[in-house]
Amino acid sequence: MSYILAVDQGTTSSRAVVFDREGTPVNIVQDEIRQIYPQPGWVEHDPADIWTTQSASIVEAVRDCGLRSEDIAAIGITNQRETTLVWDRCTGICIHNAIVWQDRRTAASCDRLRHDGYADLFQAKTGLILDPYFSGTKLRWILNNVDGARLRAERGELAFGTVDTWLIWNLTGGRVHATDASNASRTLLYNIHTGDWDDELLEVLHVPRSVLPTVTASSAVTGETGILGGSTPIAGIGGDQQAALFGQVCTRPGMAKNTYGTGCFLLMNTGKEPVASRNSLLTTVAWDRGQDRQYALEGSVFMGGAVVQWLRDSLGLIRTSADVEALAAGCEDTGGVFLVPAFTGLGAPHWDPYARGTIVGMTRGTSPSHLARAALESIAYQSKDVIRAMEADAGIRLTELRVDGGATANDLLMQFQADILGAPVVRPTIKETTALGAAYLAGLATGYWKSTREIASLWQVDRTFEPEMKEGVADRLTEDWQRAVARAMRWKTPE
Repeated sequence: MSYILAVDQGTTSSRAVVFDREGTPVNIVQDEIRQIYPQPGWVEHDPADIWTTQSASIVEAVRDCGLRSEDIAAIGITNQRETTLVWDRCTGICIHNAIVWQDRRTAASCDRLRHDGYADLFQAKTGLILDPYFSGTKLRWILNNVDGARLRAERGELAFGTVDTWLIWNLTGGRVHATDASNASRTLLYNIHTGDWDDELLEVLHVPRSVLPTVTASSAVTGETGILGGSTPIAGIGGDQQAALFGQVCTRPGMAKNTYGTGCFLLMNTGKEPVASRNSLLTTVAWDRGQDRQYALEGSVFMGGAVVQWLRDSLGLIRTSADVEALAAGCEDTGGVFLVPAFTGLGAPHWDPYARGTIVGMTRGTSPSHLARAALESIAYQSKDVIRAMEADAGIRLTELRVDGGATANDLLMQFQADILGAPVVRPTIKETTALGAAYLAGLATGYWKSTREIASLWQVDRTFEPEMKEGVADRLTEDWQRAVARAMRWKTPE
């Protein structure tokens, strides 16, 4: 019997998951990676840490199952998107720490580009808005701020990549410099209509084409790696949220999912044609399977599960993230407290890099339980904001929301999400949908699975959370949430 190995490099950890032919995880190995905060609003990772933790998890996941390289039919890669790395092509050593997708250091640069009239150009070609979230301005920052970097880039000595590209480079010993269309579509440099890097956008951001990777299909053999001792094909690549959409088998237009991870990311499949957003959402490539390129609408919440980590690490209210549900259940509601976790600005549909975290409605009776519950509810409120904008763009009302990610184990959060949304929330039996999506992409490319119909038959429901809150109550709470958001916005003065 053979297996598929999914490499899942995320914001807070590097994971490797072995899947069998039923799409069931056989083994999971995870190593946390260190978060680096050089200045307020700046977030970095050590590139060597990304690779060493990921490579160790790959080897351990296979070894602990008693498997060998010949037992692994293919490897699929999924990754934190937009995080930006630049390295020396000869030494393979990065010239700066990875700048993480959460990083806001290029907010002023994005402001200048908007002031100069480039916002419509970028949105029309990339489907994205000008925001520090994306890779393009991060890449320009590295080229402008690391001594000699721009000259070396122009001489062809440097390579740029998102995390998938960095992993592929290391897995293949520097033989393959590639990304897939889903990751490329998150850079501000890729034209989602032509399927190629865009020379006009490269000129605006002063990025030489020589640093860019080759863009490949999301489901295709891109290279081979010897990390397991033999020769194993790398056959699937997908940005984490697009991979989760595929893992949830949202392969038809109108199907949608929300991933509750460090952030929350909601995607809706829009089919073979990109849908331009009128409500500050993103238009992105969902995946490219050669002759089958699918698009999606996306809304991103920057602080999802990370707000629980903040309760744990900064406030010390809980010992582990799993403890938050019991603490939050210690009160029936938040007592009028609203927490807006805009620690690194607000994502869709507000897109305010100058917003900052805010707590309103506290009284002398406010307890740790109230704060914990307000933190959990903030995740659901932010997701609802995105969903309503998505429904307006797509012209449909969601009939159900498929969910995945670590926080979906929190029944209190899932029930509140259904309540405040007024729609069923469906949690699948297999919660490793991001890694599963990467495995499916790799398995379809190598014939391990024959069709999307086959993988759809593997998807099973664990629990459906039906809305129980009265509509009037949900509307009132949402109005109060919007008032709290208004107080958090534009808090930091633009530089």
